[in-house]
Amino acid sequence: MKINLIQAILIGVVYYLGINGTPWLSLVGTHGWMRPLVNGTVVGLILGDPVKGCIIGAAINLPYLAFISAGGTVAMDPALAGTLGTALAMAANVSPAVATTLAVPIGLLGTLIWVAHMTVDITFVHMADKAAEEGNIDRINWLHIVPPQLFLLLITVVPVAAAAYLGADAVEGVVDALGGRPLVVLSAIGGILPALGIAMNLRAMNGKGTLLFFVLGFMLAVYSGLPAVPIAVFALVIGYVFTELYLKDKNGGLA
Repeated sequence: MKINLIQAILIGVVYYLGINGTPWLSLVGTHGWMRPLVNGTVVGLILGDPVKGCIIGAAINLPYLAFISAGGTVAMDPALAGTLGTALAMAANVSPAVATTLAVPIGLLGTLIWVAHMTVDITFVHMADKAAEEGNIDRINWLHIVPPQLFLLLITVVPVAAAAYLGADAVEGVVDALGGRPLVVLSAIGGILPALGIAMNLRAMNGKGTLLFFVLGFMLAVYSGLPAVPIAVFALVIGYVFTELYLKDKNGGLA
């Protein structure tokens, strides 16, 4: 698959929205748009195959299931892994497992963009402090929004668009060169990486009584033969009843 210049720029914009705390025209930000399942689907839509983008994005999303950004630190960048990883994987026509293997190191490179973003933004904060001393509210508002967003747009759209446009052929060539056993090894590694994300998620759910619900859902999914939608509905009902009855009683009638 060949990624044209317009598609590459749009993919860069998808990443810009994913790394941005409050994207323009939406409020999904780091809570939704940054997830590879979401931005991978959007990238697939841009490239003409949203279903394939969703499948690859879902595979890339698994290692990042328990991802959190605490105190402004980012050890990895799922937004970059999802956008650029999905784009390059679709261009090279590789399996979701191989796509995951390609996307993880891309996500690590995204930390460089985040550090540059936070470092330069400090300059705008100092400028806003000076404007506050002068009582210039309009300049504070302008410094709070316009320069940081323009800088973020520059350091996200330009490199990602260039990588998607110029790197697609290179990645496809590398994948072709790795045909055979090396590609099988990459697929095996890609199959292991999701287990890491699931294990981290299970560790985060290791609260009293919480893991029991996961086991119940797993048993229903594996042995009941029911599709995912009715299981999700049952989980919603059980969660609502548990919250309304057990937690209210435990907290003295307070929600």
